[in-house]
Amino acid sequence: MRIYILLILIAGSLLNACAQVQMNYSTKSKKAIKLFEKARNAPGQFADENTGKPNYEEGIKLLKQAVGKAPSFWEAQLLMAEFYEFDNNYPAAIKQYEIALKLNPMHSSSGATFCYLANLHLALGNYTEALRYCDRFLKNPNASKRLSPQVYLMRRSAEFAIHALANPKEFNPVNLGPEINTARPEYYPALTVDGQTLLFTRLLEIKNVDFKEQEDFFISNKNTSGNWSDAIPMPRNINTSKNEGAPTLSADGRNLVFVACADQTGYYGPKRQGRGSCDLFYAKKIGRKWYGPINLPGNVNSSNWESQPSLSADGKTLYFVRGIKGDRSNNSDIYVSELQKDGSWGPAKALPDYINTPNTEESVHIHPDGRTLYFASKGHPGMGGSDLFVTRKDLNGKWSVPENLGYPINTKYDENSLMVSAEGDIAYFASDREGGFGDLDIYSFVLPKESRAIRTLYFDGFVFDKESKAPLPGKFELFDVSNGQEIIVSEADEATGTFMVPLPLDRNYVISVSHKGYHPYSLNFDLSDNQVSDSYHVDIPLTKPIAFSKNTNELTNEHIFKNVFFDLNKSTLRKESRIELNLFAEYLKNNVNIKIELGGHTDSRGNEEANLNLSKARARAVFEFLTAQGVSPERMTFKGYGSSMPIITTEQIEKIPKAKDKEAAHQKNRRTVWRETL
Repeated sequence: MRIYILLILIAGSLLNACAQVQMNYSTKSKKAIKLFEKARNAPGQFADENTGKPNYEEGIKLLKQAVGKAPSFWEAQLLMAEFYEFDNNYPAAIKQYEIALKLNPMHSSSGATFCYLANLHLALGNYTEALRYCDRFLKNPNASKRLSPQVYLMRRSAEFAIHALANPKEFNPVNLGPEINTARPEYYPALTVDGQTLLFTRLLEIKNVDFKEQEDFFISNKNTSGNWSDAIPMPRNINTSKNEGAPTLSADGRNLVFVACADQTGYYGPKRQGRGSCDLFYAKKIGRKWYGPINLPGNVNSSNWESQPSLSADGKTLYFVRGIKGDRSNNSDIYVSELQKDGSWGPAKALPDYINTPNTEESVHIHPDGRTLYFASKGHPGMGGSDLFVTRKDLNGKWSVPENLGYPINTKYDENSLMVSAEGDIAYFASDREGGFGDLDIYSFVLPKESRAIRTLYFDGFVFDKESKAPLPGKFELFDVSNGQEIIVSEADEATGTFMVPLPLDRNYVISVSHKGYHPYSLNFDLSDNQVSDSYHVDIPLTKPIAFSKNTNELTNEHIFKNVFFDLNKSTLRKESRIELNLFAEYLKNNVNIKIELGGHTDSRGNEEANLNLSKARARAVFEFLTAQGVSPERMTFKGYGSSMPIITTEQIEKIPKAKDKEAAHQKNRRTVWRETL
């Protein structure tokens, strides 16, 4: 569907209605007039019995007879142009509109026919002609004010398209192959942050049921060779005999949000309670089993229709498309909702009106970096159909003006369902271009650098009880060191203990892992210089306090504060240290029976006495900070160890060949720690 086709339909219907009451035709031929009036009713009278689709061909046949008897009968020529347009025969429609204009240049005092011609040429990619008819419309002093905004947009689109054609982007789409694509349509891809799992929608042909076609989800994983495995359907509690579509996966692939229409009968599978025509539903994977789905809790679903969700990598923000029930213009906008503390979704808010337009916005995708949003729109200047755009959110939460991804990523046809890998360089989309396996296929291509998101890595691993080795559903909290903002909350799989957490580059992260009845565990990932090349695998052993485990070996175990920092040779805590120490203070206040010793350690360089004093001063600084946060000083002691307890000995460091690796070893020895005491 083209950008302005619904506008044309409405305007054309009004013109047609005017013709019905017109008494003074431009011809005196009674036979021609009779054929014209008969043709006017033909599309509805001879409509398809099964689909109700108007029979424009019958109307065109009668109008051809009418103009055969009266070639100057411009009303018949104009109505024939409308019928050709509604029947998607745009070249014939253009020809007929131009004939009508030639016969009666003044038949459209509002310039509507110039608008229609500009729209048709835009749809066919005739951008110079579209520009010419836009200008003819806009130069008309009586131009329709109702149509003017659309003509201005068409003119901007024609100008953009001419420039885009002259400056094409590099674009070499690659079909994902027969493991993913079939003769049936495949579309709306979703990908985990590690790029190893692909979920998509397939439109199946179904026999001997009420519906001849239905949408189901299929999933594929990459094998050890890096190729996609044969896609298999999702389990039957997710796929039913009705439609499921437009899925979005959480970064770790364990949370699924998708659109489905309500079915309270249970006839087609599990009952699905709904609030409107189509709602968003949620399912969760624990171990190898999917649970649910349930109607998305909270305030996202409404009496209107909600579709095409996109879940942010941190799991806290949901973008989706909402249409207005009964809105004949089919306008839809992008909305966003935030996850609440009780697990429900908060009130949905529309994105700014410089992103949402009076036309259609759809196919929204938030990149794992949490800041880059891709979407399709028919309301921004483009190539003539639904084009793909990108907008970026700054650190203050403001979205940039959308940018068109350019030609030939966008064409005169409709483009949508774009999805971009966590690395930011590879994009996936659906297309029915030549050379595929049938209908819509899923393709990948290298995204131009100017359209890429922030490169996003991830860290994965296994959370477990250090003593029993049993898996634990540890909770992950990621903070931006620069501002203390919590940016990601996640948890390990409660059945397997496995986890996967996204890490966008250009930030320094404090990461806290916790689980009730266990000591907290901290990590630091400094990705602020954008030079990191690989993702991380980290297994996380959690230990129980002595009061829970009765394991006195815990008394000798030191726990390193991975995110406590001091300036060189000073004992003043840097502000970045507050994040982890605040979390640790809360842990101690929630576990009042735990007593600890705080310890400071230095490397072996420098004066031994000075090192001892510095380490003690640093331990004291942490002690004073925790006391200020409300932790009883009676539960804490502090001690400086200087360089007496290195993790890596001086002899080992001397054998390290590279200077930067030597320095990293010294850094490991410089640490602030805590351990339990009786």
